[in-house]
Amino acid sequence: MKKRILILHTGGTISMSEDSSGKVKPNEQNPLTELPLPLSHNLELVTEEIFNVPSPHMDPQHMLKLSLRLRQAQKEGFFGAVVTHGTDTLEETALFLDLTLDQKMPVVVTGAMRSSNEIGSDGLYNFKSAIMVASAAASIDKGVVVVMNDEIHAARFVTKTHTTNVATFRTPTFGPIGIISDNHVVYVQDTISEKCLPINKINDHVYLIKAYAGMDGTILTALDKDSTQGIVIEALGAGNLPPQTLPALQQLLHHQIPVILVSRCFNGIAEPVYDYEGGGVNLQKMGVIFCRGLNGQKARIKLLVGLSAGLSGTKLAHYINS
Repeated sequence: MKKRILILHTGGTISMSEDSSGKVKPNEQNPLTELPLPLSHNLELVTEEIFNVPSPHMDPQHMLKLSLRLRQAQKEGFFGAVVTHGTDTLEETALFLDLTLDQKMPVVVTGAMRSSNEIGSDGLYNFKSAIMVASAAASIDKGVVVVMNDEIHAARFVTKTHTTNVATFRTPTFGPIGIISDNHVVYVQDTISEKCLPINKINDHVYLIKAYAGMDGTILTALDKDSTQGIVIEALGAGNLPPQTLPALQQLLHHQIPVILVSRCFNGIAEPVYDYEGGGVNLQKMGVIFCRGLNGQKARIKLLVGLSAGLSGTKLAHYINS
């Protein structure tokens, strides 16, 4: 019996072409749908073009639509699924799916750094690799993964690290969880199970800001309004803020706006280590929630999902730290 694999195309560089002037633009027809793939005869590929948008056009409503389609696909008996996606926001969509889908059905997100007609285009190869991973028995219960450049990365930690290099997707601190070698899918690490929150609506107005030397409370005060649902701050070092931000931060917390803290550092995790004004220990006592291991854009997605599921207070804090 053939394994059925659902292919969901969303657009991005993997579906674009370079024009005569060297500019990369979307195509009316996704070139991946026109090319034969040298894959096992034991697979049945079902292709849907759910969107055709550049990566910066993706938003949580698009992500929710993807999640709902993938939940339905599992009920329809698909063995696995592949999502092709632009790379700029790929890591955010991958985490959103990981947080809102259960772990069983393999779901693989992939993309390309070079458009379909550029020399050395990586799109078709990544697409083929993603289908291999999505159809592998070893991928069951691994959660959502990102497959690029012969590597398998957990959606939770992978991030785009270079603007143009085909090896842009990396997992700081922890490394990839698997590789594709000689047409074999090999996992070398276990994934950390995420709590599944199968949301059906989005509560948006969750913001992300970055701390910097000499920062004051101006930006925080501007976000202190009724429509703000939550704020993520990429803090300094292990999780510290300039003392000038503290009065505005205290007002946000007083108004029951959850504030999540991550580190702006590329490696490591945010922790309440320093006990001085603006230090992590002080911030945690104020009510700031530390999110360990996620970068800013991913912590925002996790906060958005938690809020959309109706979590608040200690339940939200526990979810963010899980």
